[in-house]
Amino acid sequence: MAKVKLTAGRIAGFKCDEGKSQAFLWCAEVPGLGVRATGGAKDSDPLARKRYIFQAKVNGQTMRVTIGKVKAWSIDAAQTEARRLQVLIDQGNDPRQVVAENEASKKAAKLAKEAQAAALVVQEARESVTVAEAWQAYIAERSASIVDGKPEWGERHKAHHAYFVQAGGVKRKRGSRPGESKKTRPGMLVPLMTMRLIDLDAKAIAAWLAKEIKQAPTSAAKAFRFLRAFLTWCAKQDSYRAAVHADACQSDDVRKKVPSPQIKKNDSLRRAQIKPWFEAVRKIGNPVIAAYLQGLLLTGARRNELATLCWCDVGFQWKSLTIRDKVEGERTIPLTPYLEHLISALPRRNEYVFSSPTAASGRIEEPRIQHVKALNAAALPALSLHGLRRSFGTLSEWVEVPTGIVAQIMGHKPSAIAEKHYIQRELDLLHLWHVKIEAWILEQAGIGFVPVQAGLRVVTK
Repeated sequence: MAKVKLTAGRIAGFKCDEGKSQAFLWCAEVPGLGVRATGGAKDSDPLARKRYIFQAKVNGQTMRVTIGKVKAWSIDAAQTEARRLQVLIDQGNDPRQVVAENEASKKAAKLAKEAQAAALVVQEARESVTVAEAWQAYIAERSASIVDGKPEWGERHKAHHAYFVQAGGVKRKRGSRPGESKKTRPGMLVPLMTMRLIDLDAKAIAAWLAKEIKQAPTSAAKAFRFLRAFLTWCAKQDSYRAAVHADACQSDDVRKKVPSPQIKKNDSLRRAQIKPWFEAVRKIGNPVIAAYLQGLLLTGARRNELATLCWCDVGFQWKSLTIRDKVEGERTIPLTPYLEHLISALPRRNEYVFSSPTAASGRIEEPRIQHVKALNAAALPALSLHGLRRSFGTLSEWVEVPTGIVAQIMGHKPSAIAEKHYIQRELDLLHLWHVKIEAWILEQAGIGFVPVQAGLRVVTK
């Protein structure tokens, strides 16, 4: 093949002969460099169908690659590129493979850049999410969770969460303490809801705690536990993991501020106080409240467990009460004789045993006021409604009842391996001991109650 010195004139005048598909003009200065012209329709531009190419042998086989269009590359640039390709061959590389790898590298870099940009957008979106938005997702997911065929969260537990984020400003339905506003205050977690989730760090939580514990330390401790569970949940979610400070509640500054659970001292009836308490409570003008307060002491139930008791939950035939338990979902406890006597005498206004004709819910809402009046009338020290539950557990020791019996009646979680996995007491066994507890309490109260025996009786005309 004849080789010539490439010039602009020679390249412009070079063309492919008619009847041929292509022709080559080889460079005499740089081995392997040439101009390739292809045949076809005539073009007004003499450079339109011409390309710089490079041809050489790689591993004993002829290789040809296109450098670029003659219109786009100068002769010097094409010669420089040809020399570079020859250097690659001399180094044992295939220029075609090098080009492919470079293209792949460029494509990968482009994709990586696009992925980084997309990740940045997602990161910005995650970091802009507010605590309220994540909280709503948390409540929805937890409320829908089912374990062993039962909701993981009970209605009472969901209500507690709603309480801590309520807007406030609503007229109180229950009585207020001296100096307390007639309207409800915002929930303790409300100040945190407008924050970005990424800003809810240990410093923010410590400042929030310091303010809340001054007003209500016990409620602040409970709200903190709810907040800690929420942040733990966020840390497990792809949508919030990048924004949440999962360890914000674990810092020493925060943990030192969390109030320790405090048990009210002397918030329980002593044996000598049983009689005056019963005398005062039985004199309450509202028989529903009087029966309810006595029921709290005689069952050890939580105040809302007993307040929401429905007539369908009372088994007069089998002497049982089905309690809506906040721990296990529900539990069945004995219906003791004296409590059955109290319940049987109550009016059946609606589905609730302890009903109220004035409350919007249809059941008693605030029996505390009448209870405080009864305590004052009997000259007894302050005693909370939860203290009546505590009294049941304490007074049961006088009857030497097995601890597990009392715990099962009260709805406490089992505290030992045997209690958890091996002992499953039937209602009849619970009833045997529960009747003994009630009889002893009534004896201390000076109430001579004799239960009416069920069965047939002679009716005379």
